Amino acid sequence: MISKRQLYNCSGRLGNFQKGEVFLENLTLSQVKTKPCPLCDEAKEVLEPYKRRFILQEVDITLPENSAWYDKYKYDIPVFHLNGKFLMKHRVDIQKFEDQLSKLELHNDGNH
Repeated sequence: MISKRQLYNCSGRLGNFQKGEVFLENLTLSQVKTKPCPLCDEAKEVLEPYKRRFILQEVDITLPENSAWYDKYKYDIPVFHLNGKFLMKHRVDIQKFEDQLSKLELHNDGNH
């Protein structure tokens, strides 16, 4: 499991929350990307309306510590994993994303 400190280091933020807002801290969307990457930027924009429902962890595969990600995904970016499980690549499939996010939210609600 990724710690809050690691998430902060990867994404530069844990989120800006409004009073009374519910945030499911254990939903993490990892975006495997490079810099520059217009498709990655486009995908991030598509996900903007959902940003308060998950923590975004950006993984830059050009960094030496991410070489395993580079070897696996160098031709497929952007790639997304939701809570550590592969979700989609190349472009955001919004229906698939919404379905999986809702499924995890319902599962988490049932565990509280």
